[in-house]
Amino acid sequence: QVRLVESGGGLVQTGGSLRLSCVHSGRGGSTYAMAWFRQAPGKDRDLVAAISWNGASTYYTDTVKGRFSISRDDAKNTVYLQMNSLKPEDTAVYYCATEGVVNYGTDLSRFSFGLWGQGTQVTVSS
Repeated sequence: QVRLVESGGGLVQTGGSLRLSCVHSGRGGSTYAMAWFRQAPGKDRDLVAAISWNGASTYYTDTVKGRFSISRDDAKNTVYLQMNSLKPEDTAVYYCATEGVVNYGTDLSRFSFGLWGQGTQVTVSS
């Protein structure tokens, strides 16, 4: 059974940085596309960033381009989200996600990320 465990959230001032980590376990062999979503109170859960199975392709939603960076270290079964120049509107619960099947496509915004971690809170104070 796939397990995703996020860490690294917290309280930070506007303009600060955080690095989120997601350790995934429960399956071996081929690697999978990974993603970070976020959900603010009263809002939908939205895709923030995604990375392909081999790290060659990435996706970022427009509001985080140039500030966030997604990366993966498959030797450590870990995916990271480096968040810089944080804004109050980045405040949300951040979720790590993955697909249940290997997908060699490159249009990451259309992937079906249906396996989730428990989330980690990120709060940016003004």
